[in-house]
Amino acid sequence: MSNTHTRYGRVAQTLHWITATLVLTAFYFGPGGPELRVYAPARDFGRQFHETLGLCVFAVTLLRVLWLLVDERPPELPIARWMTVASKATQGLLYLLLFAVPLTAILGAWLEGHPLTLLTGLNIAPAIATSHDLGLTISSLHKLLGDLILWLAGLHACAALFHHVILKDQVLVSIMPKWLIGDRRQ
Repeated sequence: MSNTHTRYGRVAQTLHWITATLVLTAFYFGPGGPELRVYAPARDFGRQFHETLGLCVFAVTLLRVLWLLVDERPPELPIARWMTVASKATQGLLYLLLFAVPLTAILGAWLEGHPLTLLTGLNIAPAIATSHDLGLTISSLHKLLGDLILWLAGLHACAALFHHVILKDQVLVSIMPKWLIGDRRQ
């Protein structure tokens, strides 16, 4: 369950890969476009699925942060200082975006006067006064941050592959499930 001296534990790995899957799926099913298109009745399922996934991203990220507080990270590998700094900056920015993207979606929708509508049929009415123009601006910010998180996650994945293929170190392997890499050792 917990991290070891060379690998992230099952909980950290599971939360990492669930997050990646949720973010990619939410991005794919993002309704995009102007407000009339996003909230068109023909797009209800896609929007509800996207909003449900977004709330799941927020919840899983919260769990990840709580897990980070109680679980020790594996020691850092001996890599160049600039790589360590870049890695920490990227991870910090990814965590920030994992909170900011869902929060800007909620705030933008509520300011525009739209409830959050989940696949379960649950509607979460706006909890703040409407300000349509501000809502549109924040919704645009949500789209920009959604694009940014994909680019940054792609850079993160490329760096992991660089470590694995070029540097031949254990950075990528440390977050991969053992069943996937065929590693039966601890």
